Amino acid sequence: MSRIAVIADDHGMYRMGLAFTLKDRLGFDGVEEAASLDEALARLGETDGIALALFDLSMPGMQSAASLAAVRECYPDLPIAVVSGSDNRADVLSALAAGVNGFVPKGLRDDDLVAALQAILGGAIYVPASLAQGAATAAEPASGTIDLARLTPRQRDVLGLLVEGRTNKEIARALDLGHGTVKIHLAAVFRHLGVSNRAAAVAVAAPLLARG
Repeated sequence: MSRIAVIADDHGMYRMGLAFTLKDRLGFDGVEEAASLDEALARLGETDGIALALFDLSMPGMQSAASLAAVRECYPDLPIAVVSGSDNRADVLSALAAGVNGFVPKGLRDDDLVAALQAILGGAIYVPASLAQGAATAAEPASGTIDLARLTPRQRDVLGLLVEGRTNKEIARALDLGHGTVKIHLAAVFRHLGVSNRAAAVAVAAPLLARG
């Protein structure tokens, strides 16, 4: 089956450049372009073989990053990322809370852009280090100071693998745990971090783990 990407952005020249990168550097067979959220939803609904969907935050129909929550609900397993000119940390956190797999700045160099998209396609959550740090800082006041030392050793292991982009099945295999046990550990980790999904957990925890 052909591997297709959807690019939703109202700037035609940017769509053209990104489509070239997806086909030339990442091996996509084709790219469906959309200039609004409604057009993007139509492309997703009528095209087979979609393996990646990329959304700009500033286009017709996009109320905010939270608009992507509906897309995630309809396509729970599809890699979805924001590709945005915004460096607003609130936009990053909102996008992650909506369940996207990454927040990719439009200003990235080609090699960095390719690496970011490869990470997302590989199952990782991509957020630039500078924005991830800001997202964590923005999230902390709601839940107080986050101390990872309060996690159990097993919860810490699960969190570390989550940040690496591992699926629940991969975490279970790596730690020799049952799938349900992994879900229970993740639920406890989410409560501790004050988040509701994997992407937001990665944004909050990655800089904390990096500091040791």
